[in-house]
Amino acid sequence: MGRGPSIEGRKNAEDAKRARVFTKLIREITVATRAGVADPALNPRLRAAVDKALAANMSKDTIERAIKRGSGADGGADMQELRYEGYGPGGVALIIECFTDNPTRTVADVRHALTKHGGNLGTSGSVAFQFTRCGELVFPTRGDAAAEEKVLEAALDAGADDVINEGGESTVLCAPEAFEAVQQKLAAAGLQAEHAGVGMRPNNRVAVAGETAEALLDLLEKLQGLDDVSEVYHNADLPAEQA
Repeated sequence: MGRGPSIEGRKNAEDAKRARVFTKLIREITVATRAGVADPALNPRLRAAVDKALAANMSKDTIERAIKRGSGADGGADMQELRYEGYGPGGVALIIECFTDNPTRTVADVRHALTKHGGNLGTSGSVAFQFTRCGELVFPTRGDAAAEEKVLEAALDAGADDVINEGGESTVLCAPEAFEAVQQKLAAAGLQAEHAGVGMRPNNRVAVAGETAEALLDLLEKLQGLDDVSEVYHNADLPAEQA
């Protein structure tokens, strides 16, 4: 009978995963600093990146070094923000956002992942029209009508555009420029989001199942495992047991 992975093996795998997350967060902080100013109080995007890093238990020293790098020290000026568009299995539209200091390496890695998993890289604008950039805050209401009503009322008072209840969650949508204000007002109302950020939301979803869904999940895992990739958005409607 075979033996499962050792405690040391599991710890090494967890450490490697944590290191990949930190690498992505550091790059996000670096680019956010470079795009604005080095003070989180005056740079909403940087503040959001710092909050995300703190939630992942990144030390303040590491965050400060990333901000310093984004200010131009230690090669931070070489970091670029890139977006690739393409298609995955089943015609699923993909938007892949990256932070990189080597675009040649990044596009090669992204293209290889897509090609190997039944997808292909498209041209700029080939799928972006199928998505809308918006602020999104997700609250675990678990189908509780009273909890959903509380989120709805607070969201409307905060100036949100819409609230969608599905899968035991209430998702608050707002314009990107209103995200910070909406988030603060919802927090003041005693609501703590399970996930919050500004990203690309699909206008419509494509149903996928079976082997197509499995191939798509393999592709998404591969893309998200690339150090240079920060976010992957798709318009797939996956079965509940695979989503």
